[in-house]
Amino acid sequence: QLQASGGGLVQPGGSLTLSCSIFGSISDYSGIGWFRQAPGKEREGISCITRDNSNTRYADSVKGRFTIASYNVKASVYLQMDSLKPEDTAVYYCATDRMNCLGLVSSPPTFDYRGRGTLVTVSS
Repeated sequence: QLQASGGGLVQPGGSLTLSCSIFGSISDYSGIGWFRQAPGKEREGISCITRDNSNTRYADSVKGRFTIASYNVKASVYLQMDSLKPEDTAVYYCATDRMNCLGLVSSPPTFDYRGRGTLVTVSS
């Protein structure tokens, strides 16, 4: 299972940190990260880190504002989101792929496992 947390309401320009923990039997993945879905819009893969921490991928829409990090000992991944914009409002999902992040950060994203989403609302 994947358990995500950290969503909430933030003002434009603010920051949030999302976290995702891996529980149970998920072991056959090579990438872990996040995709999001805003109301009425398609899913968007936004960030991923390879399991060995050797590579990260970001969608152009978040590059330079979001940072992903993983701590394998704790089997957790974090997404630091800075300079948030209203268009970042969405439900964010933690997910894994077996394509070294090439599946997860693509349009549309492909993944093998995903957790329940956490809502991020950017509004004044």
